[in-house]
Amino acid sequence: LGTIAKTNHNKQVLDKLQVERERGITVKAQSASLFYRHEGVNYLLNLIDTPGHVDFSYEVSRSLSACQGVILVVDANEGIQAQTVANFYLAFEAQLAIIPVINKIDLKNADPERVEKQIEKLFDISTDECIRISAKQGTNVEKVLQKVIEKIPPPQCKTADPLKALVFDSTFDHYRGVIANVALFGGEIQKGQKIVSAHTKKRYEVNEVGILTPDEQPTHKLYAGQVGYLIAGMKEVTEAQIGDTLFLCKQPVEPLPGFKSAKPMVFAGMYPVDQTEYNNLKSALERLTLNDSSVTVHRDSSLALGAGWRLGFLGLLHMEVFNQRLEQEYNLSVILTAPTVPYKAILSSAKLIKEYGETEMTIINPAQFPDKLSVSEYLEPTVLGTIVTPHEYIGKIITLCQDRRAVQKDMLYIDEHRVMLKYLFPLNEIVVDFYDALKSLSSGYASFDYEDAGYQAADLIKMDILLNGNPVEELATIIHNDKAYATGKFLCERLKDAIPRQLFEIAIQAAIGKKIIARET
Repeated sequence: LGTIAKTNHNKQVLDKLQVERERGITVKAQSASLFYRHEGVNYLLNLIDTPGHVDFSYEVSRSLSACQGVILVVDANEGIQAQTVANFYLAFEAQLAIIPVINKIDLKNADPERVEKQIEKLFDISTDECIRISAKQGTNVEKVLQKVIEKIPPPQCKTADPLKALVFDSTFDHYRGVIANVALFGGEIQKGQKIVSAHTKKRYEVNEVGILTPDEQPTHKLYAGQVGYLIAGMKEVTEAQIGDTLFLCKQPVEPLPGFKSAKPMVFAGMYPVDQTEYNNLKSALERLTLNDSSVTVHRDSSLALGAGWRLGFLGLLHMEVFNQRLEQEYNLSVILTAPTVPYKAILSSAKLIKEYGETEMTIINPAQFPDKLSVSEYLEPTVLGTIVTPHEYIGKIITLCQDRRAVQKDMLYIDEHRVMLKYLFPLNEIVVDFYDALKSLSSGYASFDYEDAGYQAADLIKMDILLNGNPVEELATIIHNDKAYATGKFLCERLKDAIPRQLFEIAIQAAIGKKIIARET
């Protein structure tokens, strides 16, 4: 194909971040354009490579808005995973053409027939439509490109219309300012034109446009239907909002609908190790959230750790990757507090209702937890989890889910060997270590994916940790009543090991209100 030169190390051409190369996963969606000649006609194909992991599904849904069709890649050895199901439905709901591709048929354990049957059973796509390929050896890759040209329609937009460009991603370059990745839904754009952002109403002059083949390649113009990048002297990180519409000064247009903002599932406090680093960390956070817009940031401060932020993430892996990127790309080490999930409380006391202005308050930080007397009920977030596993691990997995207060909703055999289980989980039960526990029970074969399922009433309490009778605010947690005793004991034991020995006794206690439930000295 000639887009990417054959080299010895082109395993991860589109995974540019260091964290992606180390973990071997895709975190950011990357776009690439390639020219392909089919039956004497030249075609320009714009590809976007998206992550598969559940924590980054926001990247996938954003990328789909710039596409007309998708290639659904399934491993010939592993078969359908839980996130395959989730990503299929995202594309199906967006009414895009779907081309199923079975990759890695060169492996000796590959079983493409079995995988084809799974695809037919779950997605109702006939087995003739699946293309069996080996990307490593190049087998049948031509067929995929021919199928793309036959099945996927060209974008429905005209160059004669006024310019309409959707910003779907952006990065920050120290020398050139903000580089915005855009999809053109109408018109054309070239160097020297004056453009306006619909979001900030600011004017810019275009300095450079081009296409990504994954590397930036400047071109003379970009036309409607193309995906490319644009540099227009945006100095501030906040100026290139993802989901923004750009248009020409003289031809204002109705802005495109943009993206629903992502809903954070996990919150954690982030503080600089040293307060003198506060401003550096602030600018690093701004630049990193520009590139990863699904993170929410609120100012926060604590007695022990000083000024910092409360960050909202889409999941635990997302949080780890964000932290790792701060370390690698900005050379900053930070203190992260234990992750919490957003609870809600329905207030009954008139005084509190007046203070918050409504009867429902969201609790992001355990310090805000209202007293039981002034609340009619507490609510906790729930998720609908999908687990795909080989059938011999079912017993262990069902026990694990019951330990986590989950409710079974559905169970379906995909083929003789694989089962799909659906459970309603309380989010705080799976947020810390569920994924690891699931992987170790099933020798790494089970895959897990979840989607938001609203709130449900729960018997919640706030557990304080006391050192010598004084509560330590940073260690307080919100927890379900049934789990309080076990968690309290566990925390006290961990603290006993962590706190350096003193010449006098230190009482470490876990308390609910005035009642002490666990103690170590």
